[in-house]
Amino acid sequence: MRRLLAFCLIGLFLALGPSHDAFGQTARRAEPVGLAPQRPGQTDVYILSFGLWGPQSVFESEAKGAARILEAQIGSKGRSIVQFNTKRRAGATPQSLQAAATAAGQTLDPAEDIVVLVLTSHGAPEGIGLVAGRDALLVTPGDVRRLLDQTRAQHRVVIVSACYSGVFARDLADARTLVITAAAADKPSFGCRDGATWTYFGDAFFNKALRGERRLDVAFERARGLVTQRERREGFDPSNPQIAGGAQVLERLSAR
Repeated sequence: MRRLLAFCLIGLFLALGPSHDAFGQTARRAEPVGLAPQRPGQTDVYILSFGLWGPQSVFESEAKGAARILEAQIGSKGRSIVQFNTKRRAGATPQSLQAAATAAGQTLDPAEDIVVLVLTSHGAPEGIGLVAGRDALLVTPGDVRRLLDQTRAQHRVVIVSACYSGVFARDLADARTLVITAAAADKPSFGCRDGATWTYFGDAFFNKALRGERRLDVAFERARGLVTQRERREGFDPSNPQIAGGAQVLERLSAR
């Protein structure tokens, strides 16, 4: 029973029905988002961190914590947008995510700057879930690609903390897009408990590894070891976190 409860509510995802274009609508007018301006001649990093699954507070907590730690380690003070859903509030809707991506795109230099997109939620083999109030849908890698394109950034980092999130590494990674995921495309991840501060991967990557290591690839390797040890200790099959692509992005981050 314990193992079944940790499987990130896959049956609920099946109830959402077939995947569709979650970001096919035009973004509604949103409140202005204040971001620190781009600095010519410097590589600035803009962070978009979204907790998508409203019924469980761990995803709100992880989205906030991830942005806070990334901001400190990468030096992005004033250049982050955090949005999340709760049991009572729909703050991370397709429209608000589009508005955030557009705000970043209007501020950054596409050739010079980097966007880091963090998504935390429950996952399924086809994508990641978004539950905002009564609205429930599946966000696919194609949806995320369109969201990234709205930022206009040529160099991107995507970090997905969810079951089966390796599908994003498989579909999005290239030399200019670094993708880090909590699990392989065919594996669940663990720790999605209401009231928790972090999921297992979020704790290992953001809360532990990244606090002491600014290089994302080095922090990932440490986090993969930490989360695998924890899963085995607690009797779970390892989630097998993934990292793919991003050679040019890592080079730019190191040069900063």
